[in-house]
Amino acid sequence: MFQPDLLRDEVILVTGGGTGLGRAIAQRCAELGARVALCGRRGEVAEQAAAEIAAATGAEAMGAACDVRAFEQVEAWVASVVARFGRVTALVNNAAGNFLAQTETLSPNAFKSVVDIVLAGSFHATLAAGRQMIAQRSGGAVLSIVTTYAWTGSAFVVPSACAKSGVLAMTRSLAVEWARYRIRCNAIAPGPFPTEGAFSRLMPPGAEEAARRKVPLGRFGEPHELADLAAYLLAPGSSYVNGEVVTIDGGEWLNGGEFNWLTQLPAEQLDAGFAAVRERTRKGK
Repeated sequence: MFQPDLLRDEVILVTGGGTGLGRAIAQRCAELGARVALCGRRGEVAEQAAAEIAAATGAEAMGAACDVRAFEQVEAWVASVVARFGRVTALVNNAAGNFLAQTETLSPNAFKSVVDIVLAGSFHATLAAGRQMIAQRSGGAVLSIVTTYAWTGSAFVVPSACAKSGVLAMTRSLAVEWARYRIRCNAIAPGPFPTEGAFSRLMPPGAEEAARRKVPLGRFGEPHELADLAAYLLAPGSSYVNGEVVTIDGGEWLNGGEFNWLTQLPAEQLDAGFAAVRERTRKGK
C-alpha cells in the first residue's frame, strides 16, 4: 500500500512504544524508512522492542525509560533522541492508562493517575517535542491516540474520557496555533484492538463476543490497520491534513459507543466483572 521509503529521513518518537499499538506504529514507521525512538516507564521493555524492531527492519531504533508524567524526564528523552539522530520530525502520543470502574467507587487518586498519564503526559511530550521542532524550523507532525468517546463520553471510563477529550482539544488548538511553524497536529480514535495488557484490562470475562457484535463490521481491529493509518498521517503525503481526528473502529461508535452497553447489566454483575478484570490484571494475565 505504501512505498518502502515513505518515511525516509523521518525521526519519529513514540510514547508507550514498547508494547501494543505503540509498538505496532513504531515498527511500521521503521519498515517505511523512519528512525524511531520509543519510551516507556519500563525502560527494559522499550529497549528490547527497539532492538527487535531494528533487527526486523534494518532501521535505527532506540528505546529508553521515561515516565511521561514527569516533564523533566520527557525533556531529557527528547534531548537524547536529538543527540543520537540529530533532530525530531514527529511525535506519536500513545502512552495511556485506563480501567473499568463504576464512577462512584473511584478515589480522587485513581482519577488523577489516568489524567496524569493521558492528558498531562501527552502535553509534556507535545511541549518538549514541539519546542524542538520549532527550534529546528523544519516543521513536523504530532499524532495523538485518543478514543471514540473523546467527543461522546462513556460510562465506566470517566477518567479516560475526561483525559482523552482534553488531548483532542489540545490537538485541535495546536493545529491552529502551531501551523505557523508548519507543525501539523492530528489524532486517531481507535475502537477495540486486541493487544496484550490494555485490551484485557478493558474486557470483562465473557464480554468479548458481545463487544464484537457491537461493531458493524463484526470484528475487532488489527494492529497493522491502525499502524498503516498512523503512517499515512505522519507522511508528507498528508501535509494538508491538520486538526483532524480519524476514527478507526469498524463503525462501533455509530452503534452506541464503546462501553455504554455495559449499563444494561445489573450492578452486581458489573461488580463481579470489574473485579475479575482487576484480578486478571494483578496476575499479569
